[in-house]
Amino acid sequence: MVYVYVLQSTRDSKLYTGCTHDLRQRLLLHNGGKVESTRNRVPLRLIYYEACLNERGAFRREKYLKTAYGKRFIKTRCRSYFMGQ
Repeated sequence: MVYVYVLQSTRDSKLYTGCTHDLRQRLLLHNGGKVESTRNRVPLRLIYYEACLNERGAFRREKYLKTAYGKRFIKTRCRSYFMGQ
């Protein structure tokens, strides 16, 4: 399984989308400041993830979630989270 995930920074509320085989380990790396692209935005909170059967599908889904339509999908899907409920 390959996971596509979305993290939200508690510092600036921006979203980060990525892929990994080990979601728990990757989240620890992000929050430990070991990932360059999120180093200055820790702590990060996992707000959404999907499991894909192969890497190709996961990378395609990650690319989609980074588009304007994908971001709209995430915001709609996590509406109650963003509203603070």
